[in-house]
Amino acid sequence: MSESLFERRRRRVRHQLRSKAGERPRLSVFRSSKHIYAQVIDDAKGHTMAAASSADAELKGKLKTGADKAAAVEVGKLIAARAIKAGVSQVVFDRGAYLFHGRVKALADAAREGGLAF
Repeated sequence: MSESLFERRRRRVRHQLRSKAGERPRLSVFRSSKHIYAQVIDDAKGHTMAAASSADAELKGKLKTGADKAAAVEVGKLIAARAIKAGVSQVVFDRGAYLFHGRVKALADAAREGGLAF
């Protein structure tokens, strides 16, 4: 069975990230039709160091919906705060197979403003 273009793009992006990342953890983004999720992952140890999503209890009340740019900005700020609290200030941004615009770009910009360097 042939692989979808989406899966091929995801594999290509992840391979490029791993070759350039060095020792930095990866800020991985997943977006669904209802929410947006972000995780800071240490691939060397294989565990998640920090996570945030528009489905989190502390963001639920603030957001009108979890699927717009405003939600992505709030998740970006939250993941930056949680990552810095976990001792991570430098990451490599893993957009997966998503194009770098819209919600993904809004999350990345907010994470940068929150103190993460990538």
